[in-house]
Amino acid sequence: MTTNTTPNTIAVPMPAAESVAGDIAAMVPHGGAMLLLDALLHADEDHAIARATVRPTQLFVDANGMPAWVGVEYMAQTIAAWSGARARRGGSAPAIGFLLGSRRYTCDVPAFPRGSELTITARVELIGENGLGMFSCAIDMDGREVARANVSVFQPADAQAFLQGHKP
Repeated sequence: MTTNTTPNTIAVPMPAAESVAGDIAAMVPHGGAMLLLDALLHADEDHAIARATVRPTQLFVDANGMPAWVGVEYMAQTIAAWSGARARRGGSAPAIGFLLGSRRYTCDVPAFPRGSELTITARVELIGENGLGMFSCAIDMDGREVARANVSVFQPADAQAFLQGHKP
């Protein structure tokens, strides 16, 4: 068992090829103001755990904090980090994926207050060979689950060809 420590992460024990944590920017295709996560804390074959802190200077934050609807994006970015970690474990670069939608998104708060520490989990429910996936996700704020949803995603084999209208 080794321990992974890189900037923007905490020390996470990880058995080789089973679990990975790392610099979030290396795991997701998001950048700049659209990168809402601070760290990928854990990723294995079935689930991921990420951390985010709501900062007053972040995109979407208003006087009330981060609006609750952004919770789906936190979940989608955690799924992207899981996918990126999986790709890196296999020797590939993280690929572009698409958020298709969510089912039963509920949030117990109208906004995630400024300064809140969020822990986002994503657990694989279904991954198809065609790139479609469904994840069960949750957001904990200060140790209490405050949001949950099933999130559907799509990761085409060739994202650029897909964006240009070529069929997979």
